[in-house]
Amino acid sequence: MYHQLELARTGAALFKVRGKYLKYVGILSVVIAYFNGAMGPFNSDVANMAWFITSLGVALAGACVRLVTSGYAALGTSGSNKVAAVAPELNTTGPYSLVRNPLYLGRILNFTGIAMLSGSWVYGALVFLVSILVYERISVYEEEFLREEFGEAHSKWAETVPFLVPRLHGWEKPKYPFWIRRCIKREEKKIIWLASVVAFCDFAQRGFDPANLPDNLFWYYLWAGTMLAYIISRGLRYFTATYDGIQ
Repeated sequence: MYHQLELARTGAALFKVRGKYLKYVGILSVVIAYFNGAMGPFNSDVANMAWFITSLGVALAGACVRLVTSGYAALGTSGSNKVAAVAPELNTTGPYSLVRNPLYLGRILNFTGIAMLSGSWVYGALVFLVSILVYERISVYEEEFLREEFGEAHSKWAETVPFLVPRLHGWEKPKYPFWIRRCIKREEKKIIWLASVVAFCDFAQRGFDPANLPDNLFWYYLWAGTMLAYIISRGLRYFTATYDGIQ
């Protein structure tokens, strides 16, 4: 019990700064990519391409988990709140019927994939391990909050639904319809960071030399398109009522 309380106490502190991790992981990925000079840790171009595809796949898997979870999340949940956990109800449907902490599962996958894009397996493994430690503690903090708020309902849910590793059965139809505006508002920064890391890691691995740019600029065009969409979304946020009332 004492160990659980210590984890929750640490998680409460990490909860308040959790939004900064993505920035640090992404910037370090670009720096390491520059010194690494290759998209993977191997001597073979084919193997390094396979590493890149795997890295991008892991990062996208994490992003998709978060997009789906955010779109089906209940109203009034913590979202981007940096002060303390908030939950007007216990959500046990949709992604939460397969794993109790789908958002943090998505973060772990997303961060690991972004770290792997640096081309360094050491950095990828380190970020994976640190992410598990960080989000385990944040998850314990939030679950202690949910246990106090919902008591027996939380205990019954926790008996059958795993903590961070999802089960492959037991999907329950989401209680609420998918809300695209809430999904975009909550996840737009993560998407632009992922697109930016892909493009800037490639540029860094080429020594930041425009003369070394590839003939196929697909990833750079994708980054530019994602950035344009992000700017439009931010404009809607500040100059219209599109996202008003969405947490």
